[in-house]
Amino acid sequence: MEPIDRVAGHVPGARNRPYADNLRDGCFKPAVELREEFDRLLGAHGADKVAVMCGSGVTACHHLLAMEHAGLPGAKLYTGSWSGWISDPTRPVATG
Repeated sequence: MEPIDRVAGHVPGARNRPYADNLRDGCFKPAVELREEFDRLLGAHGADKVAVMCGSGVTACHHLLAMEHAGLPGAKLYTGSWSGWISDPTRPVATG
């Protein structure tokens, strides 16, 4: 179910992290804790090889700031995010 875009799903191989997971009591978690969490999520991928995205590109910026705070600079924003991804019907869409 996708309330905004015409197609629901995600980019194949994408990993999900809600931006609220970066917070505790309305503030960023300590840098060390964020680093551990992002390291687990990224696995062998360096931050400089990562593109973050969301539905439209706005809340994904939260991850960029959290990653910088955690000492993981270099990630990029896929500005089109999901709305941009599905604008090309030849791009694959994963569900489930």
